Amino acid sequence: MSALGSSLRAALERSWYSAGGAWWPLRPLAWLFRAVVAVRRNAYGRGWLDAVEVGAPVLVVGNITVGGSGKTPLTLALIERLKGRGLQVGVVSRGYGGKAATYPLEVTPDVSPARCGDEPLMIARASGVPVVVDPRRPRGARRLVEHNGVDIVLADDGLQHYALARDGEIAVTDARRGLGNGWMLPAGPLREPASRLDEVDLSLTHGADGDFWLVPGTVHGIVSGTQRELVDFLETPVHAVAGIGDPARFFAMLREAGLDVIEHPMPDHHEYAGTHIRFAEDYPVLMTDKDAVKCAALADARHWRVGTTLVFSDRAARRVDTLLDRLCRHARGAKEAVSQ
Repeated sequence: MSALGSSLRAALERSWYSAGGAWWPLRPLAWLFRAVVAVRRNAYGRGWLDAVEVGAPVLVVGNITVGGSGKTPLTLALIERLKGRGLQVGVVSRGYGGKAATYPLEVTPDVSPARCGDEPLMIARASGVPVVVDPRRPRGARRLVEHNGVDIVLADDGLQHYALARDGEIAVTDARRGLGNGWMLPAGPLREPASRLDEVDLSLTHGADGDFWLVPGTVHGIVSGTQRELVDFLETPVHAVAGIGDPARFFAMLREAGLDVIEHPMPDHHEYAGTHIRFAEDYPVLMTDKDAVKCAALADARHWRVGTTLVFSDRAARRVDTLLDRLCRHARGAKEAVSQ
């Protein structure tokens, strides 16, 4: 993205999440976008457009706002909960930011993020489950079922992809930013009206006092693999690099751990060059897991990735487990039907 494009996007996002409301020139476009969304949703709801069944239960994890809200960490936590129930899990993703020659693309730990996107590669490396990238999500999900033999499919960031039939939906909202100014794109950050949250199986907030939050874990050397703790970085300032939907969340987490942070926010899904992560001061450079998958070839001994652990509130954990138990019963019933 050009410098002008990045500046315009930054200005738009500031207006989306400011108290001043939406820019007047964009409001007619927002009304038009809202109408298009309603017509499309109605077409799938009435059966005029087909939602494709893939042969296994599908759980969609998404949001109704543009930008990061914690979907990927939640997806990883759901994978572990489903694996603990004895199910074979797979993940389908659009693979935002990746460009492959052919699809569907199975994401292995050694695939370049330039082909598959940063988040699918991060999920594949962290979870060990099959991950398939395909702009046509039903085709990718079918590959997981037919080729990888998964019992349940998690669709990462697919809430608005109605062509993929689903058996459950989880919508995630960032607790700090909320729904911004409440306007639809491009006047605000909403992909769908706020009322959409009333229709999903679970609407979860991510952040302090929310339904789930992230706590920092072990810090890993990107080149060496050496493991350290955040307290080991208290003696000197650190450069913090974050190319996620809300970089401020990462910086705040480091500060809450007592670190002296020099912030380097980047656009979400940023394409890194060496100059973006090398600085004049010879301080440690800390970054998110998502950024680290794209910076491995650029990193040196100063560069570290900060692992995180997701924690559910008690109430949210019960609600999540209830939904997963229902989907597990569905998955086992589908397997029994096929075997008979």
